[in-house]
Amino acid sequence: MPAHGIIFYGTPEFAVASLERLLHHKFNILAVVTSPDKPAGRGQKINTSAVKDCAVRNNLKILQPVSMKDPAFMEELKHLDPELQIVVAFRMMPEHVWKYPRLGTFNLHASLLPQYRGAAPINWAIINGEKETGVTTFFLRHEIDTGSIIMQERVFIGDNETVGSLYERLKNIGAELVVKTANTVFKKEYTLKEQDKNFSGVLKPAPKLTRKNTKIDFSKSPEEIRNFIRGLTPEPGAHAELNLPENFLSLMVKVYDVETEMRTHTETFGAIETDHKNFLKVFVKDGLISLKDIHVSGRSKMSIRDFLNGFKMEGNWVMK
Repeated sequence: MPAHGIIFYGTPEFAVASLERLLHHKFNILAVVTSPDKPAGRGQKINTSAVKDCAVRNNLKILQPVSMKDPAFMEELKHLDPELQIVVAFRMMPEHVWKYPRLGTFNLHASLLPQYRGAAPINWAIINGEKETGVTTFFLRHEIDTGSIIMQERVFIGDNETVGSLYERLKNIGAELVVKTANTVFKKEYTLKEQDKNFSGVLKPAPKLTRKNTKIDFSKSPEEIRNFIRGLTPEPGAHAELNLPENFLSLMVKVYDVETEMRTHTETFGAIETDHKNFLKVFVKDGLISLKDIHVSGRSKMSIRDFLNGFKMEGNWVMK
């Protein structure tokens, strides 16, 4: 059993797999650092992070600093005296925290760095139509996601894969890479690779997903739009507005699945073609997309057939 002390930093469910794999391999987890509990919903029920829930199940010491610059947190860190810190899906850390351990602090990132630095690498890899992505472990430094690479593993992206299925695969592959990296760091059997050295391609960012950058752009091609939707399914969902301009009606719609059709046309992007029973197609650049599964605000997620069966689309509806 490794005696080396580790502090693990993480918050969402993605990080749980790594923590569980470290525990399975009998690593000495001195403490888990995660986000503070927060009230949520109408009843203001206290929500705990997925990583905290895992730590509770495994009787681990839990730290939840509001600020990592709090002197009390630094005192606790010195008391625990970790040899190594591991970060998976956690907020930015001040230098005095990540520099403290003798062996440093490494992070797991869900892309093949230096590509897709940022908050949503899995989403943007699919949105951009990539055929492969991966996971990377690297030592932290000042600039986010720029540290020296320790290990990487490549992963193929399926033609019909959504961010939901890729997330699950990368979560587990990443967990195994965390274990391999920890062993390598403790044994000092690694050769670091600088991210930008000899890299000559165009760097693609992975910014945080917002209401603005998750809206469907119907001026793009069918395949570009299909990739966009795959990259946002099941969460947060690619959205658009279903409009009837003459009656000033507007419905917010999330689209989860489409089929593509290449066709030369002169229609306005966003114009609709439907038989009012089985299909609803939207004209886009160089073709159409046929909506398959949608969620209309105020209703449940449904197939397009169920939607058309219960909603009469009379008039000149458009999507934008």
